[in-house]
Amino acid sequence: MAQALGLDFGTTNTVISVADDSEHTHSVAYTSPAGTSDSMRTALSFLKDRQLGAGALKVEAGQAAIREFIDNPGECRFLQSIKTFAASPLFQGTLVHARRFQFEDLMEVFLKRLETYAGDGWPSGAKRLVAGRPVHFAGANPDPALATSRYNEALTRFGFPEIHYVYEPVAAAFYFAQNLKADATVLVADFGGGTTDFSLIRFETEGGKLKATPIGQSGVGIAGDQFDARIIDQLVAPEIGKGSQFKSFGKLLDVPSNYYLAFSRWNQLSVFKTLKEFSDLKSLVRQAEEPEKLELFIDLIDHDEGYPLYQAVSAAKMALSSSEEAEFRFAPLGKAGEKTVTRAAFEGWIADDIARMEEALDQVLQTTNTPADGIDKVFLTGGTSFVPAVRNIFRRRFSEDKIETGGELVSIAHGLALIGERDDIEQWVA
Repeated sequence: MAQALGLDFGTTNTVISVADDSEHTHSVAYTSPAGTSDSMRTALSFLKDRQLGAGALKVEAGQAAIREFIDNPGECRFLQSIKTFAASPLFQGTLVHARRFQFEDLMEVFLKRLETYAGDGWPSGAKRLVAGRPVHFAGANPDPALATSRYNEALTRFGFPEIHYVYEPVAAAFYFAQNLKADATVLVADFGGGTTDFSLIRFETEGGKLKATPIGQSGVGIAGDQFDARIIDQLVAPEIGKGSQFKSFGKLLDVPSNYYLAFSRWNQLSVFKTLKEFSDLKSLVRQAEEPEKLELFIDLIDHDEGYPLYQAVSAAKMALSSSEEAEFRFAPLGKAGEKTVTRAAFEGWIADDIARMEEALDQVLQTTNTPADGIDKVFLTGGTSFVPAVRNIFRRRFSEDKIETGGELVSIAHGLALIGERDDIEQWVA
């Protein structure tokens, strides 16, 4: 019977791994209405279902949630990137069909659906749950203690005898270290949806057993979702009123920029319709100098166009990883939603974000007094590691033969499960 379960609850994707023994793991597979997969998009859908009783909600997760949302426009409530709420004191829950869900409720509901989808493959007998956590949580003023409290509240509802937390890049490093042929100092860079984390670890083999000495960690609440926000801010926001004005008591004022900040971020967009700010936005239409733009903004929110926008942005960003230019296509904007984007322009938009990522890298190297030539291997993981501007951070500092990638979706979860099998787990926990 498996002892340890590794949970990588990600901003974009979630993976759960089970340790078969101290050296081997496998991912939990899920069979949902959308098919079978061993990773799950971190998304939820809620649909009223009178067949289940008055007020009852049909809940789906992952790709099944996306399908439910597409098949039931206007009726289905869709949430994604919910992890980014974990450390936010400002997030006090969201209304879903007149029912309030706190963060811990959303996390529990999501994992319960995964448990159902896994069926007999769910490791119900696992004694130890090892959950990943970022070095720095996403958000303007994240509260890590609050995030841990919320994680605990959700995860204790599953009845695991032990719950431990390990930094996500440490877990990725452990996964990578299984293939090391010699003792090495390893720098792991984990690029998720909401955070970028760095971990520096010395791996040595003593008596046939892998020994690790953590040297240092650093991180920043910037990653793939921030890059997406930059694309939306440049290509979409101006078409729906950003930079426009409205009249108030004889004066011309700018439409508040906070509306567009919410629109450009997946987590905020998924709850924007239920907030007072959305009602305030509607009230500005009559006074607006360009009312048609604000009306289009309101239509996008009313018709839940957040996921089609996510698809359009992701497609353009992915194309720019391999090409010098890409086509951005977002049909709800009509002709205004058809634009060509160059990699050079995109890299200009994210330049400040890249600089902050590099500052976090500098921090771990400087605080540990580790020169670049003192690092034997650099392991890049996470989908955002494919962005050329991100990879160039490391190419400028390290020789190409030191840089390795792999296991972008599974490395953290499998590393967590392997750590969970160890007798010295306390030395690994965050």
